[in-house]
Parts: sequence; structure tokens; C-alpha cells
Amino acid sequence: YVQVQVKQHPIFEREGNNLYCEVPINFAMAALGGEIEVPTLDGRVKLKVPGETQTGKLFRMRGKGVKSVRGGAQGDLLCRVVVETPVGLNEKQKQLLQELQESFGGPTGEHNSP
Repeated sequence: YVQVQVKQHPIFEREGNNLYCEVPINFAMAALGGEIEVPTLDGRVKLKVPGETQTGKLFRMRGKGVKSVRGGAQGDLLCRVVVETPVGLNEKQKQLLQELQESFGGPTGEHNSP
């Protein structure tokens, strides 16, 4: 018999013919939306991120997963969005964030998320 071991990929996790990856975005893109490039097995493709996207949201890219060795359908790529908190802010950026926080009702920790 033949024993096969599959190495862990640095970007993708595999489940059947589907692939999973994490895609970091900044909080401005999460709030306002935009377009990012994501890795696939065949190169990079564009993914439209709608406004008000929360961390953990899964986006399915049909047919971008692993081809079945038995000739069946190709799997999908599922990209999980991870919203990153900014670091190394300059004074202007901090001031703008402070104004945004105040527009939400102040620094009480309350938020407008669902």
C-alpha cells in the first residue's frame, strides 16, 4: 500500500475540495467597502468587500478550490475576513478616530454593531 502525507500550506487550509484562507482588511474597508486581491491556486483575483463587513465573514469564490481527482466538480475557496486594528497612528489619524468615536456617542464602549 501507499501512504501519503499532505503538508500544511502556509496560506490555505483544505477541507475536501474546498480551500479556506484568512484575508486581513483594515477597519475603514470593513466599514465602507472596497476591493481587495486574494490569493488562489491560480494566482490573485479581486474580491469585492461590501460596506459594514464584520470580522469572520466568509466569502465564497466558486470553482477556486481543488479539482477533484475523480473528475467531479472543482471545490470553492472560502475567504474569512479578519478586520485589523490599526497600529502606529499619527496624530491626525488619532484625532480623526476620536471624532469618529464621539460621533458614535463617546468613549463609553457602546457600539452600533448588530
